[in-house]
Amino acid sequence: MESSNNPLSREYEKRLSQMSPFEIKNELISLAQEDARKSSATYLNAGRGNPNWICSDAREAFLLIGRFALDECRRVSYEAPGIAGCPTKGGIGGRFEKFIAENNTTEGGILLNKAYRYMVDELKADPDELVLEWADGFIGDHYPTPPRILKYTEEAIRPYMAQEMGHRAPGGGKDYDLFAVEGGTAGMCYVFDSLQANHLVKKGDKIALMAPLFTPYIEIPELDRFDFDVINVSANKVEADGYHYWQYPDSELDKLRDPSVKLVCLINPSNPPSYRLSDHDLERFVDIVTKDNPNLLVVTDDVYGTFATDFKSLMYTLPYNTMCVYSFSKYFGATGWRLAVIAVNKDNIMDKMIASLPAEDKADLDKRYGSLTLDVSKLSFIDRMVADSRDVALNHTAGLSTPQQIQMSLFALKCLLDPDDVYKRKMQAMIHDRLQALWENTGFKVLPDPLRVGYYSEIDMMVWARKFYGDDFAAWLSASHDPLDVTMRLAVEKGIVVLNGSGFDGPDWSIRTSEANLNRDAYVTIGKKVRDILEEYHQEYLKTKK
Repeated sequence: MESSNNPLSREYEKRLSQMSPFEIKNELISLAQEDARKSSATYLNAGRGNPNWICSDAREAFLLIGRFALDECRRVSYEAPGIAGCPTKGGIGGRFEKFIAENNTTEGGILLNKAYRYMVDELKADPDELVLEWADGFIGDHYPTPPRILKYTEEAIRPYMAQEMGHRAPGGGKDYDLFAVEGGTAGMCYVFDSLQANHLVKKGDKIALMAPLFTPYIEIPELDRFDFDVINVSANKVEADGYHYWQYPDSELDKLRDPSVKLVCLINPSNPPSYRLSDHDLERFVDIVTKDNPNLLVVTDDVYGTFATDFKSLMYTLPYNTMCVYSFSKYFGATGWRLAVIAVNKDNIMDKMIASLPAEDKADLDKRYGSLTLDVSKLSFIDRMVADSRDVALNHTAGLSTPQQIQMSLFALKCLLDPDDVYKRKMQAMIHDRLQALWENTGFKVLPDPLRVGYYSEIDMMVWARKFYGDDFAAWLSASHDPLDVTMRLAVEKGIVVLNGSGFDGPDWSIRTSEANLNRDAYVTIGKKVRDILEEYHQEYLKTKK
């Protein structure tokens, strides 16, 4: 009889499968590290999308601003060792120009000089105002003002968002307001909270999730405070020969035509399996909203959009209905910085729906936000979100910390000042190279697809069980083992951590690997070990036949 404490027992695996894949990951890490110690194998963690690169020149530019800012503080006053004044506006732009002229030889100095000239010459920033925001922001001696986002931080990130999210026309992005938040995860929480606080979605309402998707989007709607009636729009479209296509059939997207569906959440490109929406699906969204569900609220999480070629976000395809959450974490190797924005078009359906609420709901909102303004009806949804992020009463201390905002603006400016997309092409090439190394060594076939981004892979082991060994073997595997057994065996026997795709509402027998956090050689090893697992199952199956 199998012990319930044996990590490869079905009982243990079934209990573990009730948890979030990110919580399962902690158990897998412990098991994989133990195997690596016992066998002298290499421990490899491909379970989390934390990149193993950083954007260095934007960080160096940030540190140069810090040097300048501290000099400014000491220039204003130097009371004693360790005690200085605060940056002041008068003439600070001229002093900064002198500073960057003297520090214009390193990568960071070159970028900082270009960033300053772009802001002043192209975006018409006032030199003293801009440099004061940078210097004072780095020092962090004031609350973020305005709390939603600093003035020139927003001016820098708007065109970056337009460039990367698919608005190719010059001057794009001006129609959007941005809210700087503590990473994409905070953005998710703020969006759900404010939609409910403003009676745009209510407890028990029907919402749609476009699956597979990042697990918090699955788990948050299940919380008692929301208890949404969730329907899945599944990317279950497959080719005739059984390969996953990871796109949404029209029949699935058409679930959104039902006006009782109040909200849809998606990740584009998906997490997993890392494919961007096709132009056809984007057009289908527009058709659905135009013809059948004009009040549909759309939340798109586009953190991986910068890794896609010719990416188009719903924030520009369907601007009136869509809120976009975008994080700088993955592209710039900055997960620890917690940098993201929520983008909302100035002309948006949330403001319209709030204006059309019943008198009882309006009275409730007047009470909720009455301490902020004499006329609550004029308070935009995005400003309500800022207030809600601090339970309204602490609105005056809301906002992302000012040093975080300055670093975020420098990341954005780096890409705005990269006309040949050198950084983007390098990021994409590195991810694709790792993807190929993984799949080539599984022995499985990855089909060419321009919609594939490759930041993650979702490998459906059952597809390959059928293709390599037939339907009888696949039926035996399903009956004899729990789907979590693949991830457990990889950890216990191979020292490799991957996540179970079922935790993302993906196929039960799928596993998710990240192509971001290990070097190419590691994916060669992982690919071979994944194939070994399947072959070991097959050998076990053949023994039952004897």
